[in-house]
Amino acid sequence: MAIQEALEEESTKDTPSFGTEDLEEIHRSGTEASLLGIYNFPGVVYATDGSNDKGVMGAGYFKLDENRGGCCQLGRGEEGNSSNRAELGAACLALEDAKRKQDRKPTILLSDSACFLSSSQKWIGEGKSPSMHGNPDADIMRDIVQLLRERIEQGLLTIFIKIKAHRGDPLNELVDRWADEGRQSENICWSLPTNRPIFYWTDNGTTHHSPMNPTVKKIIDLQVSQQQLKIHTGSTEN
Repeated sequence: MAIQEALEEESTKDTPSFGTEDLEEIHRSGTEASLLGIYNFPGVVYATDGSNDKGVMGAGYFKLDENRGGCCQLGRGEEGNSSNRAELGAACLALEDAKRKQDRKPTILLSDSACFLSSSQKWIGEGKSPSMHGNPDADIMRDIVQLLRERIEQGLLTIFIKIKAHRGDPLNELVDRWADEGRQSENICWSLPTNRPIFYWTDNGTTHHSPMNPTVKKIIDLQVSQQQLKIHTGSTEN
């Protein structure tokens, strides 16, 4: 019956299940999280995920041992949005939840975003001197670094683990739904503007906006080149 319902499901995403039937347990035992020993980890496990669709960003987390989650919408979308910002927000929500619950256990944060882990890596280890200057998501990264520093001072272990997305892992699929719900949430976080200049342009009838980034630079260079070409060819057309 469950297989028939899954086949008739209109959603393109897998339906997560933590059922106890034999087939469900067999399936779960073959997922990446299970093979990594996540389900038997003697600590706290959070799955985190971000969602970025149609200019709206959402972040969500799912806490395995308590079978619950949380989410929020990320602000400052008018300055440009990115999946990495949403992923950072999700990780920060999980760390904030762990702080509120005063979990004094080793904690694992699962993420399907390699970009998020790469942006966090520069803040780990001795002899490094990274800067928030120029970081478009410094507001969230600053909070993450502070939460991790507090955990280190308390002697609490925090492990970030990358897992593959949309491979049928119940943890990843559940948190994916929390992230989608975050885009509809009225709880909007990290919304203070940076006062960076915002550039607007139209492409095929669609208006886009973003602070300065490589895409904006290319568009400006293209427009300047077109104007220079008109000058040198003697064209007066717009």
